[in-house]
Amino acid sequence: MTREVWLKADDAVGDWEARKRRITAGLEAGVDWVLVDDWDVERVRELGAVNVAAFRSGGDVDVIDDAEGEDDAADEPVEPDAYVVGKEGEGDGTVEFPADLAGSADLSTLRRGNADGAYVRILGQEYERFAEAAAETADYTIVVGEDWTIIPLENLIARIGAETSLVAGVSDSEDARTAFETLELGADAVLLDSDDPDEIRRTVEVRDESERETLDLSWATVRTVEQTGSADRVCVDTGSLLDHDEGMLVGSMSRGLVFVHAETAESPYVASRPFRVNAGAVHAYVRTPGGGTKYLSEVGSGDEVQVVDTEGHTREAIVGRAKIEKRPMFRVELERDGDRFETLLQNAETIKVQTRDGRKAITDVEEGDELLVYYEDTARHFGEAIDESIVEK
Repeated sequence: MTREVWLKADDAVGDWEARKRRITAGLEAGVDWVLVDDWDVERVRELGAVNVAAFRSGGDVDVIDDAEGEDDAADEPVEPDAYVVGKEGEGDGTVEFPADLAGSADLSTLRRGNADGAYVRILGQEYERFAEAAAETADYTIVVGEDWTIIPLENLIARIGAETSLVAGVSDSEDARTAFETLELGADAVLLDSDDPDEIRRTVEVRDESERETLDLSWATVRTVEQTGSADRVCVDTGSLLDHDEGMLVGSMSRGLVFVHAETAESPYVASRPFRVNAGAVHAYVRTPGGGTKYLSEVGSGDEVQVVDTEGHTREAIVGRAKIEKRPMFRVELERDGDRFETLLQNAETIKVQTRDGRKAITDVEEGDELLVYYEDTARHFGEAIDESIVEK
């Protein structure tokens, strides 16, 4: 499930300079959306590339649309990616609900297609019902409360989570974590109201963590390790610094991928290169985000690969370059639960794998050692897992 972080940056934040500082911090952190007043859309576009949602101003949007129709096309305002209704209206309590919600101005705006989202402050049960009614039409339903005890987020997730993108208002990253984890399914997005650049960054990190896989790594026994001839070897250089316990999952056979450490360790022969994984020969698979694989020969600058640590926690990294050179290789054959699989790794002491006894150079690996692997009893076709019998040898 893809999560998103929205950043609130309307006039409640302050003057344009205050809003600009908040928006700039959000762009630098990597937020997905910025929510502003409609008169700020063009200014936000000038600051950088981000999805922009805008509050409709001035009441009935149908009247606004008619007025804009009289202007020359050149004078038309810059459009946001989504319009949101509810500010200074029924959604935030400025205007009272009608006795019958069928007469609601905000809901009418949504039904007529003049807004894409609804903004609702949960001030009581009637506002919860109003959010449910809005969700029937709105692509995005933003629910905000003064504190978490009065936001019936569980009810809203259960009742409208499948009908709309539910965006929960939060003030910090811990609230965001709670919103993403509520009822296990969680909100689709959070609307963060904070000026603190560190809090904005932490909230984006919470978003990223919520989307990441945790893999069930296991051990496989080395049955054969032998020198072979030379092959075209691929070093995957990422645009990220990798930690000491991180690496990638690679292998000649997709069902059994071997954990290969990043070159973070110091060596008497070469300096550490903590952005690099010396991953094996061009034919081998490398695991990618979302459970897919790619041949190492396909990996290039701008691609995403999956980085994993020895506990199975994953994250994504952008490839800066893939470096292919002819090098002497080892063939390593492993066995797990009676099934054998293998991979080719360069014959060099800087290539490290994870054994039960810790990190070990491939040049020191012996028959009987146990290596950390990711094993799944499934076949693959063009990198996607399939229910089919395929023989790899």
